[in-house]
Amino acid sequence: MARVLLADDHAAVRAGLRMLLDSADDIEVVGEAADGVEAVERARELRPDVVVMDIRMPRKDGIAAAAELHGVADVLVLTSYGDDANVFDALRAGASGFLLKDADAETLVEAVRTIARGDGLISPAVTRGLIAEFARSRPAYAPIAVDGAGLANLTPRETEVLALIGEGMSNAEIAGELGMAEATVKSHVTRVLAKLGLANRVQAAIFAREQGR
Repeated sequence: MARVLLADDHAAVRAGLRMLLDSADDIEVVGEAADGVEAVERARELRPDVVVMDIRMPRKDGIAAAAELHGVADVLVLTSYGDDANVFDALRAGASGFLLKDADAETLVEAVRTIARGDGLISPAVTRGLIAEFARSRPAYAPIAVDGAGLANLTPRETEVLALIGEGMSNAEIAGELGMAEATVKSHVTRVLAKLGLANRVQAAIFAREQGR
């Protein structure tokens, strides 16, 4: 069961999302927040698997709130604003997913499931622009920087998990490959990110590929 917190400053939007997500047998909405400050407080209190977060909210926007939730919950940004700056800022803040509010119900439910599994997701509507902007804005190749001490402290199993992330495997695929529970894989991924000082599994995958793991 994926436990979800909804963060949006419009009560009608939260009500609609709650009705939609609660209709799925494997998703439970455990709380709501009307702004970014409340979202952080409620996430720390309720410890949901996923926070579905709007960007433009009072007191603290969704991107700033997402940056405070590392190690607390995975964040799926759900917004009407799909411009490149918002996508980049959300990913830099450590969001695990980015979806536009015009997505259909099936896409939203599956997005929550994907993030709850520990995998990442970016709306197809913004992927092409994201890739183009990344290629245009990155002036030169620069390796992902990590905490050297953290790298040395990876256990053999964490090193295996990092290698499989680098091969593009999802948590479910890693679980099958290593013969362990998917929840255990998610715990290993969390520890790998924390030890290496990385924001999300996308950075971990890039780092693993750069290291030839």
